[in-house]
Amino acid sequence: MSKKPNTIFSCTKCGAQLSKWAGRCAECGSWGTIVEETRTGVEQKKQDHLAAPVSTINLASIKQDQLVRLKTGIAELDRVFGGGIVPGSLILLGGEPGIGKSTLVGQIIDALGKDSVVLYVSGEESASQVKDRLSRLSVHLDRLHFLSEINTEKIVATALQLKPSLLVIDSIQTTYSSQVESEAGSLSQIRASASQFMELAKKHDIATILIGHITKDGQIAGPKSLEHIVDVVTYLELETNHNYRILRASKNRFGSVNELGIFEMTSDGFKEIKNPGLIFVDQNQDNLSGSVLSCVLEGSRPFLVEVQALVTKTVFGYPQRKASGFDLNRLQILVAVLQKRAKLNLANQDIIINVVGGLKVSEPSLDLAISLAIISSLTNWVIDRQTIVMGEVGLGGEVRNLKNLEARIKEAEKLGFKKIIAPKNNFQSKITLQEIKNISEINNLIK
Repeated sequence: MSKKPNTIFSCTKCGAQLSKWAGRCAECGSWGTIVEETRTGVEQKKQDHLAAPVSTINLASIKQDQLVRLKTGIAELDRVFGGGIVPGSLILLGGEPGIGKSTLVGQIIDALGKDSVVLYVSGEESASQVKDRLSRLSVHLDRLHFLSEINTEKIVATALQLKPSLLVIDSIQTTYSSQVESEAGSLSQIRASASQFMELAKKHDIATILIGHITKDGQIAGPKSLEHIVDVVTYLELETNHNYRILRASKNRFGSVNELGIFEMTSDGFKEIKNPGLIFVDQNQDNLSGSVLSCVLEGSRPFLVEVQALVTKTVFGYPQRKASGFDLNRLQILVAVLQKRAKLNLANQDIIINVVGGLKVSEPSLDLAISLAIISSLTNWVIDRQTIVMGEVGLGGEVRNLKNLEARIKEAEKLGFKKIIAPKNNFQSKITLQEIKNISEINNLIK
């Protein structure tokens, strides 16, 4: 009987396994990514088959202690993490190169308590470079230990000796494990390194932050495949119009997802925006037709946004529908509802929608605001900028209620708005509420 080969060929980009070498991967189509690796899976399976059973744990016997988090003292950051960093958690922080990931981590280090020991591992910068950057941020360096190393096993051994409260890996793409025969930054290397860091974090209650870079197409290069492994996935994004940085949580095992933290980049690092309700609205803008203010929720936080519509007569035979920051398919539905239920003739009109500030909104609370913006532009009806419009529009033209409408109304009240156009609700407020049940009632609003 012929022996099975001791080596296999795998793709360093997608992880596909082949029986022989090829210049191009048949799965992902990448060239020059096939490498030869040692086959150890068969021997490992035999050992697992002969292994003795292990003892189990009765979950009812475990005492449920209150979860103690590492408070950073930065309210916007603690909001995203669900109240603070959980000891033993594995956190993935992604963002474009130069957006401020290392700066944010430096402020996290400085904000932790005096008893917190931090191990900062960098495979991209020297000790003097890291010290120079952290000194500009006025970070206290007494409890900070630096390690310039990319070998995962050495990093884990150092962390076990030091037992820090927080371990920072900058970045996960630079690390490599001696157990995997492929180049650093490959998919197999990133998975192997992340698995060792996860084991370290869970067994020894060491909170670990893995920094990952985002490619040109907006995806995390390599660490995208780690999102199912880590406990928290956060992205640091740039809001171009106002130069704000937005920290967004897309996964959080210890808190709510889709939370936002708003920061402003200054010479001293990030400065948190504690009341960001109006950052996407120009308060000095004059009243214009086709412009409507609304309120959306990102996580549990209400934001005021401005919606603009431009309706012009079609030059060619087929009317154009374009949207920026809003779902184009949803716009097509709203236009059809306006034609059918509100008796508007939009068949010969080009309609362009824009959510001001570069914000992308997916929730249906903007339906009524979009509809009124279209009607405002079509009829030159000006909606006062002291008015907030909220509501979901159904296919029958009915205006449906929204979740957390009370929080939206409270935000509008706090910011000094005088009128709200929304579906019927029982919430008492100082702001004048004009109820609307169906989009066909829109003519009653036009003055």
